[in-house]
Amino acid sequence: MEPGRKIRVVLAKVSLDGHDRGIKVVTRALRDAGMEVIFMGAFQTPEKVVRTAIEEDADVIGLSFLSGEQLTHTPKVINLLREKNITDVLVILGGVFPRQDIPKLKEMGVDEVFISGASMDDIIKYINENIRKK
Repeated sequence: MEPGRKIRVVLAKVSLDGHDRGIKVVTRALRDAGMEVIFMGAFQTPEKVVRTAIEEDADVIGLSFLSGEQLTHTPKVINLLREKNITDVLVILGGVFPRQDIPKLKEMGVDEVFISGASMDDIIKYINENIRKK
């Protein structure tokens, strides 16, 4: 990442779940922290998320799930990134889902998972500390 360039984050809700209050809170917090956020909103597809991340030269993809579809849609996003040989984008997840899914999601290639109740400071700190490691 070039010095002085803002961290670029693509945030999206993948699936048919339209509950977007949490991801909107995260969007505001990341913007307030000085990041450039491309908020895609709800009802996105894995293909559109990855395409947008490429077009926007994103450093981070953040996905939000409340509908239990994290184990279905997350591997699609990860596989699309791998197919396109994109290895320098952090993939983070958030939402409301069982804690026992977290190890499975990390095995798939998710960098970090923030379940409901996570602190905005923790999310911001994680991104800032890990963006350059990718």
